[in-house]
Amino acid sequence: MMAQIDRTLFKAYDVRSTVDKLTPQAAYYIGRAAGTMAVRAGHTRFAVGRDGRLSSPVLADQLIKGLVECGLHVLDLGLAATPMMYYAALYRADGCGAVVTGSHNPPDYNGIKIMDGGVTVGDARLAGLADLIEAEDFVTAVGKVEPLIIATDYINGVCEQNVLAKPLTVVIDCGNGAPGAFAPQLYRQLGCHVIELFCEVDGHFPNHHPDPQVAANLVDLQAAVAAHNADVGLAFDGDGDRLGVVTRSGRTVPGDRILMLFAADCLKAQPGGHVLYDVKSSRAVSAWVEELGGTSEAIATGHTHMKKRLKETGALVAGELSGHLAFGQWKFDDGLYAGARIARMIAGGVDLDQLLDDMPQYQSSPEVQVHVDEDGHSVVRRIATTAQFPTAKEIITIDGLRIEYADGFGLIRASNTTPVLTLRFEAETPEALARIRNEIKAAIAPLQWPEDAA
Repeated sequence: MMAQIDRTLFKAYDVRSTVDKLTPQAAYYIGRAAGTMAVRAGHTRFAVGRDGRLSSPVLADQLIKGLVECGLHVLDLGLAATPMMYYAALYRADGCGAVVTGSHNPPDYNGIKIMDGGVTVGDARLAGLADLIEAEDFVTAVGKVEPLIIATDYINGVCEQNVLAKPLTVVIDCGNGAPGAFAPQLYRQLGCHVIELFCEVDGHFPNHHPDPQVAANLVDLQAAVAAHNADVGLAFDGDGDRLGVVTRSGRTVPGDRILMLFAADCLKAQPGGHVLYDVKSSRAVSAWVEELGGTSEAIATGHTHMKKRLKETGALVAGELSGHLAFGQWKFDDGLYAGARIARMIAGGVDLDQLLDDMPQYQSSPEVQVHVDEDGHSVVRRIATTAQFPTAKEIITIDGLRIEYADGFGLIRASNTTPVLTLRFEAETPEALARIRNEIKAAIAPLQWPEDAA
């Protein structure tokens, strides 16, 4: 009898589902498949970490069991932020690793992010793991497990690249996610006075959801920054690969504008460099980078796409609206590292509020989500062939439809994790925003526009 696996576990960028589907048995088979892929590529070592979710320890144990039965030498990191797994994989395990994490999803979700030979596994290669499982096409040998404490090396690596010109007062909000076990030590080692919020790792997430790009999740951080007269507030998602920022004045910073802060810093150091932004990000990114003398390009949303294109182009920095950020000199997306870069900028004299005020400003909509009863990507392809956008200049199709106008843009994109279309609009004036919104609304008809949407 062939091994059984639910193919819906395999999303565009990682394995992700509710824990009634992502079972210990599924994790074991994913370990067998990922281990087979690694061994056939000539690798011998594999790093494994996990977040603080209630389901993560048993899933990690079964994942490791599957890897060991492929003959791999598994480095067991235990509790770890996702960037720490990437670090261990790159520097200790032939670029191979996996982390069991549900990231910012609800408590009854979990997932697995996988790296093979220095490349994060996504899309067709993830589907290939399901093929291996269904065919029971596994290599079999006797491996071993070795505990590895990677935190010290990882923190030293971050600190070596981010020396602060002066001490800062920093509030960090870890939302009871895995970064809480490591971020306080990291920022103290940088030389900061650290005020901790919700740094106790707790898979129930009792205080707020660990998603730093949702404004409601930053209310406590804003209050603490004001109460302590802190230089900055930093928030992390459940596995530490995304960043949220609260400035000294209490302003929350969207992910694309965090990218713009870093673009200014990177282009000052390396004039003429390249910057990557995802299709959900503001057109202000490209305008800002051009103003600063750099070049930029829009890329597909997703951390796998971002890191692949970062490597291909030699870009200085890449970012997404979600707060995923990756730097050319650090090689992978890392919210903790990005927070250290923000601290370094402030210690060096950068006023975040002033820099944000200097950036191009546009009118933008909240994200609108439209439910679909079929595959969202099929819906978007159908819209692409039938819809009319009368005042558009260009339609970019690298990830859904990004409709560019002389005075704004609209986005129609299928979610890779839920049955919805994600819509965004941005423009130079309220009138242009209304016009673009109406064109998008007409384009998706007869799909139902949410009643609570703008």
